[in-house]
Amino acid sequence: MTSSPIHSWALATVAGDSGPVACLETNDGLYRLEPSLARAGRAGVSRVIDLFDDWDAARGEIDSAVATLDPADLVPADATRLSPLLYPGKVLCAGANYYRHMAEMGFPVDSKESQRLFFFFKPSRNAVVGEGPTVHMPLDTKAFDWEVELAIVIGKTARNVTPEQALSHIAGYTVGVDFCARDLNKAPEQFYKLDWVAGKAQESCCPLGPRFVPADALPNAQDTRLRLSVNDVAKQDDTTADMIFTIAEQIATASKIMTLDPGDVLLTGTPAGVGAAKQTFLSIGDRVEASIEGIGTLINTIQPPKTSAA
Repeated sequence: MTSSPIHSWALATVAGDSGPVACLETNDGLYRLEPSLARAGRAGVSRVIDLFDDWDAARGEIDSAVATLDPADLVPADATRLSPLLYPGKVLCAGANYYRHMAEMGFPVDSKESQRLFFFFKPSRNAVVGEGPTVHMPLDTKAFDWEVELAIVIGKTARNVTPEQALSHIAGYTVGVDFCARDLNKAPEQFYKLDWVAGKAQESCCPLGPRFVPADALPNAQDTRLRLSVNDVAKQDDTTADMIFTIAEQIATASKIMTLDPGDVLLTGTPAGVGAAKQTFLSIGDRVEASIEGIGTLINTIQPPKTSAA
């Protein structure tokens, strides 16, 4: 079951009879976004991603729409949730960014100054999925692992911003899971040692959801609890306070490498409790529940490998 949002509203995308349906979510349910915003004076918005073209204006329009919601626009409560954003422009992921996670992997961090923040990509259209039986075991892996992560959605273009400026560029947050093939990530016989594409960029391995919440829904995002369980067995339980590089520092560093555009997503690293630490990995049929305080719970069931584009 998908928990209700804590904030006064959130954004979601669900599967409809004729395609994805963008929704405005309140504690009363899911309302179709397009007619709800049209009553507030913003016509023609059929996708959540379109709101990030001018997020500041969209925020005000959504607030107005919440005051005039029409029960006729409700969608079924049991509608299947897709990723809230179909599709982000870029999906950047921060690697090895929690102290206790580094320690469990055998690389304890003595000082932040000894570390370098690095990123890798996941392909937006092929990797980003929503809830349910959407995540497929990668072909040829025998070490499929989980990583719950706080996912940032950029709301304002960022290029070479400082950490002090960075947080003003965040539109909001969602739950992300960085599913990865640990064995395919390794290339010990090659000079480069690691293959980030084979390990991290696999098909369907970046579920996002169940909803997007605006930035002010997480006023203490740098001390927010993340949890993940597999088949109801707790695996990860920590807070974002254990990050080596803060959310602000991650945005600032990424913006020095490339321009961050509205609608881009940044996964901010994972806490301790991954399967690799105990050499315990996922199997087909496993149920993974990833929760973040103030956002909700994203549930996925691992499916057999996808062997064709159909």
